Amino acid sequence: MTLDVRQFPCLSDNYGFLVHDRATGQVAAVDTPDAEVILQALKDSGWGRLDLILNTHWHPDHTKGNERLKAETGCEIVGPQEVRRAAPLDRMVVGGDQVRLGETVFEVTEAPGHTLGHVTYHAPDAGLAFVGDVIFALGCGRLFEGTPEQMWQSLQTIGQWPARTWLYCAHEYTASNARFALSLDDRPEMKAHAQAVLALRERGESTVPTTVEQELRFNPFLRARDAEEFALRRRAKDDF
Repeated sequence: MTLDVRQFPCLSDNYGFLVHDRATGQVAAVDTPDAEVILQALKDSGWGRLDLILNTHWHPDHTKGNERLKAETGCEIVGPQEVRRAAPLDRMVVGGDQVRLGETVFEVTEAPGHTLGHVTYHAPDAGLAFVGDVIFALGCGRLFEGTPEQMWQSLQTIGQWPARTWLYCAHEYTASNARFALSLDDRPEMKAHAQAVLALRERGESTVPTTVEQELRFNPFLRARDAEEFALRRRAKDDF
């Protein structure tokens, strides 16, 4: 892999990510849940710089560190237009755009549903993607702004990426997601997977990142046959 990813907990259940391009030394933060924690992680990394912020969507638990990190590092803030609802933004991106971190190219994909302007950052050559709140391990984001049809299509797009793509999602929700998945799926392999997830969480270990392959096998939202079935499952999860 041409990238190093440093993952760390923020707030109550967010993850922060620092991404380091080995070839050039450039560094990006993916979303900014807590500037203080991100600055400490940057110091601990020894990478010595912050060149970019990549925002996936506008929600404050993903953008509230933008202003301070910009002030202290001079980094460029990249994200969808909707970020300006909550925080500073230097460069607006839409689906089909590319963002370079040194020699690494991230492809921007529109992924509406959780919010209308949500995007993901997929680096095919590195075999990974930062997916914000679109898809979680065994779950997906709530529909705060978009429609079930939009979110289902966003999930289908992710499901078409190479199976071994690592998905860095922004929250640690997997234990509750596993319990919901078990209410719909009693396959022995589903039970074994859920038990493994719950054991990880009992030990205080992360379940992120996951992979496209794993989510295609076990994620009840990605496995929905159509947008209608997805909508039923999303409503059921909201009330679970």
